[in-house]
Amino acid sequence: MIELRPPSAGLAALAALACLAFAVALAGCKDAAKESAAHASQDVVQLATLVDKDVDEVEHGLPEGATRLAALLANGADPKQDVAGVRKALIRVRRDVADLDVAKSTFFALADPNGIAIRNDLEEDVMAGQNLIAAFPALAKAKDGYVTATGKFPNSTTKNGPDEDWIAAAPVKRADGSTGAFLVTGWSYRYFARHLQEALKTRLLAQAKAAGEEGRLPVYYVAVFDKSGVYPAPLTPQVDEKALADEDLVGKTATGPFQGTVTITDRAFGFAARRTPRLAPDTGVVVLRSET
Repeated sequence: MIELRPPSAGLAALAALACLAFAVALAGCKDAAKESAAHASQDVVQLATLVDKDVDEVEHGLPEGATRLAALLANGADPKQDVAGVRKALIRVRRDVADLDVAKSTFFALADPNGIAIRNDLEEDVMAGQNLIAAFPALAKAKDGYVTATGKFPNSTTKNGPDEDWIAAAPVKRADGSTGAFLVTGWSYRYFARHLQEALKTRLLAQAKAAGEEGRLPVYYVAVFDKSGVYPAPLTPQVDEKALADEDLVGKTATGPFQGTVTITDRAFGFAARRTPRLAPDTGVVVLRSET
């Protein structure tokens, strides 16, 4: 006699199998996310080292550049009377000072002792006349030596969303030793994140080539973060940016590097974050990565 299994029992068995399959898939996603987090942890160590190198280039090169610009103040000259000459001098200094030539700066500018921008080295100057000390109060200390600061340029806009600016300044001295101007440089965090992401891309391509897996790369994004927000490279999907912003990266890295996992639009990601105090206090870099 053939024993017939009640339909309810069959459905229960199918449900159990489905749950088991789901559990296996979920475990696989968690393992993949943990693997991605482990890789991201290695990536972020490399990028944090690169951040230190980038900051060092500015710290070493800017005072030398400021010394070279002292000629603009010779014999009581007023740089405001020759803004075209100021731009030429800025371009020349950037080219001639080795550290500044390779620096990741997006601009170099000359400001007067009160922090009013005179001219930058870009063809179109939107900084002229802006009070830089009002936007970046720490620059007031540049009269005494090299300083850095973070903040936002007034009336600045970006199609990629809110941004943060990092700037550095060094005093340009008159013959009597007084400060006659500031040499200022810097970059935005989103631009800097793009630079770091390109560096990561170069590293991942080299790893893939060495493993014989050219063309096979993980999904990855890089961002700079601080207490004001998270600033990923341009073209990072907003959903990924929001996911990183929701992770409280400043809090989670308060006692050291942090790594974790997150699911974004059904994709398992791992991420790793690390502070970069050479850039600024409470500031760091995060890598979001998925091998799947």
